[in-house]
Amino acid sequence: MSFFEITNDCLIFRYDGELVMLMPWGKDSLRVRSSILSEIKEGEIALQKPQDILENDIKITIIDERHAMIRNGHIMAELFVQEWGNSLQITYRNQKNEILLREIANGGALMKKARKYKALPSGNFRLTVTFESNPEEKIYGMGGYQQEILNLKGCNLELAHRNSQVSIPFYISNLGYGFLWHNASIGEVHFGLNTTEWIAEASQGMDYWITVGETPKQIEEQYAACTGTAPMMPEYGLGFWQCKLRYYNQEQVLSVAREYKKRQIPIDVIVIDYYHWKRCGDFCFDKEYFQEPEAMVKELHDMGIETMVSIWPQVDWRSENYEEMKQQGLLVKSNAGIDVQMTFHGNNVFMDATNPRTRKYVWEKCKKNYADLGINLFWLDEAEPEFTTYDYDMYRYYAGSVAEIGNIYPREYSRLFFEGQQANGQKEIVNLVRCAWVGSQKYGALVWSGDIWSSYEDFRKQICVGLHMGLCGIPWWTTDIGGFHGGDIHNKDFITLLLRWFQFGTFCPVMRLHGLRMPGKPIINQAGEEREWTGADNEVWSYGEEAYNIMVKFIHIREKMRDYTRMLMKQAHEKGTPVMRTMFYEFPQDKTCWDLKDQYMYGSDILVAPICYEKAESRKVYLPEGTVWINARDGKAYKGNTWYEVSAPMDTIPIFLREGHQEYLIYEI
Repeated sequence: MSFFEITNDCLIFRYDGELVMLMPWGKDSLRVRSSILSEIKEGEIALQKPQDILENDIKITIIDERHAMIRNGHIMAELFVQEWGNSLQITYRNQKNEILLREIANGGALMKKARKYKALPSGNFRLTVTFESNPEEKIYGMGGYQQEILNLKGCNLELAHRNSQVSIPFYISNLGYGFLWHNASIGEVHFGLNTTEWIAEASQGMDYWITVGETPKQIEEQYAACTGTAPMMPEYGLGFWQCKLRYYNQEQVLSVAREYKKRQIPIDVIVIDYYHWKRCGDFCFDKEYFQEPEAMVKELHDMGIETMVSIWPQVDWRSENYEEMKQQGLLVKSNAGIDVQMTFHGNNVFMDATNPRTRKYVWEKCKKNYADLGINLFWLDEAEPEFTTYDYDMYRYYAGSVAEIGNIYPREYSRLFFEGQQANGQKEIVNLVRCAWVGSQKYGALVWSGDIWSSYEDFRKQICVGLHMGLCGIPWWTTDIGGFHGGDIHNKDFITLLLRWFQFGTFCPVMRLHGLRMPGKPIINQAGEEREWTGADNEVWSYGEEAYNIMVKFIHIREKMRDYTRMLMKQAHEKGTPVMRTMFYEFPQDKTCWDLKDQYMYGSDILVAPICYEKAESRKVYLPEGTVWINARDGKAYKGNTWYEVSAPMDTIPIFLREGHQEYLIYEI
C-alpha cells in the first residue's frame, strides 16, 4: 500500500479522507493544498498561473510507500508518513539541503496534527496548520500592523482588516524563504518560539505557497511573479500631494490651489475628502457646495494639478441609490438582525465589492459623476470595510461569508475602480486606498496607514508599517504626514512633530500631507442640517514662517528626486521591488541590518534615518559595510560597518548617499 501518487506534475498524498497536493508554482516555489473528503477545488484567489518553470527543474520521486519527494529548482519538499497514526509530515529544504520549514510531528502518543480540521455547521472547517519553530528565525512582512516591531518572531497577529490594520499573509524569513498563506479567511497566526501556527476560522481546505531564494530581493521577485506587480506610477504620483479633512466646498479647493501656484510651490495633486456628497452612497458632488465641479477640475488641470476625490463604500438608507442597490442585491448582508453595518451620519450598509454586478453599477455612477468631469484619481476610503462592530461572522459577501473570504474585500474594491478606469481608456492608474490584500498592487493600489494618532510613537510605528508593506508586494505606500487625529495647529510641539514627519514623508513612495487638524469648524447646510465639519488649515503656510520654509525646502527636495523616484517606480512595476526598503533588503550579508527598524533605504542609493523622538536633534545611524557613505548635509564621507551619532537640527534629516550616488542632494538636505 502506497500513500502517494504522481499526477500531472503533482505529488499527492491520500489517507483517511485527507488529500494533500504539492505542485510546482513559479520559480523555486511550491503550492501546497489539502482537502477533507473531496478533491482539491481549483481557484487562485490571489496566486497567478506560474510561467517561470523549467520542466527539467522538476523532479518527483516516490521513494517507498512512506517516503516521497518533490523538487522544483532550489526548493525540495520531503514527505514522510509516520508509523504512529499514519500522519503525514512535510519538510522543506533549499538547494543546500538546509531545513527551512517543517510541519510538526505527531509526537507519537501525543497524537498531534500538523493539519487539523474542525468541522463547522456551515460545512467549512476551522483549520489549524502548525509548523516547527526555529527560535533564531527572523520574520518580516505580513502587512501593516500598528506596532513598533520589525522582526515579527514571537508576535501573534490577527488575520483580518481594521481601520489602520492591513493583513497580507506573506512573510520573508532570514533563513532564505518566503511563505504565503493563500487563504482569505479571518484568522490568526502565532509566530511562537515553539511552533508557528496558522488558523483559518472558516475554510474549505489548506492552501499555501512557499519559495526559496538566496536574497530577499530574489524571494520578493518570485513572489511578485506569482501575485502581480504594480502598474507604472503616473507622473503626478512622484511629487507633492495636498490634502486635509476636509475642503468642504469648491472655493476652498480652488483658493488653496491658486495660493500654491502664486507661491510657486510645486504640487501635483489636491484631494477632496469625504462628505462632498449629500449622503453616503450617492457617488456624486453635493451641488450646494460644489456648484460647478467640471469647471473646478478644468481650472485645476490647467494649473497642472490633478484632482482626487474620496469614495466611500457605505450606502446610507436615505441615499438616492439605496433602494435600487438593495433590490439588485448589490449590498453586503448581515446574517441576522437589521442591516446596519456602520452608523455615521445615518444608518449605512456597505456595497459588495466582491460582486461583479456591484462593481459595474458603482463604476457607472462614478464614471458619470466624476471620471466624465476629468477626474482620474480616487481615494478609496473605508476599504476594510470599517464595520462599526468587527464581528466578522455577522456578515456575508457575494463571494461567501466574511469569516471564510472576507479579507479579499479591499482588493476587490481597488479592482472595481481600476478595471473601470481601464475600460474608460485611462492608461496610468493610481488610487489611494486604506487597506489591501494579496494582489492589490496590480489594481493600482496606493495604500496608506489609516487613521493614526499624531504622536511620536505612532510616527515610529509607521516606519515599520511601510517597510513591512513593501515586503508584502505593496510598493506604493504612504501615511498621513503629521498623523490623522490629535494635531492642533497652534501647538508648538505638534508643529515640531509635523516637520519631522514631513521630512520622512519626502522619502516615502508618495508624499502626501493630510490630517484632521484642530480646531475644527462646524458646517450647516441650507436646510439647517449639520454636515461633517471641516478641520483647521493644513497647508504649508498654516504653521508659521519657520515651519513654512522647512516644508517648502523639502517639497523642492522631492522635486529634485523626481527622476530617481520614477526609476524606483519602474523597478516596482517590472520586478515588484519595494520603493521603501528594509536595510537588509539591500545589505542581506550585514547581520546588523536585519535588526534596524527606524532607518531604511529609499531605493538602493539613499539611506534615510528619520528623527522620530520628541525634542531629538541627533540620532545614531548605522552605515552598512561594503560601501562608502556621503552625508547629504555636508558632503563628508563615512566608512561602513559603523555606528555614528549624527546631528539633525530642525531643518534637516540624516540622509546618507551610497557611494555618493544622487549627488545633487549634497548640501540640499
